Amino acid sequence: MTSPAKHETTISADPNLPTITVVRDFDAPRARVFAAWTDPDLFAQWIGPRSIDTRIDHWDARTGGSWRYAALQEGEEVARFYGAFHEVRPHERLVQTFTWEGEPDGVSLETMTFEELDQGSTRITGLSVVTSMETRDAILSSGMDVGVIEGYQKLDELLATQE
Repeated sequence: MTSPAKHETTISADPNLPTITVVRDFDAPRARVFAAWTDPDLFAQWIGPRSIDTRIDHWDARTGGSWRYAALQEGEEVARFYGAFHEVRPHERLVQTFTWEGEPDGVSLETMTFEELDQGSTRITGLSVVTSMETRDAILSSGMDVGVIEGYQKLDELLATQE
């Protein structure tokens, strides 16, 4: 059982651009939140919905590095994702590509910024740019919101254990 999230996750789409923006605050310093995105052991603990486990197959979180992971449900692989780290600016910004293996032509460019707020909390803003409005709408209707919201709730729990 989980407690309700203290912070709301905002997912929005510009009506005129093939983009998705996600904004969320976390009660942890920027360095710890950034580490949760770049440390493979931490990342695997929170990414995605509660019904999914993550297996990291490759992880090189540096500018010019790459990554690959699999989503597992009840021990069975249900999806694979891969991409490249274009920019890793510690504690500030992460720019990467993101591809679901089931749609290899559907690569998105994702920019995550980490903003330090008062009392040691952090706001993340993620901007995903995709190739078309149709792709954007397919992503939005895929249930990605459940994965994002539940993943961020799991990240809240993980960050709380690191205090």
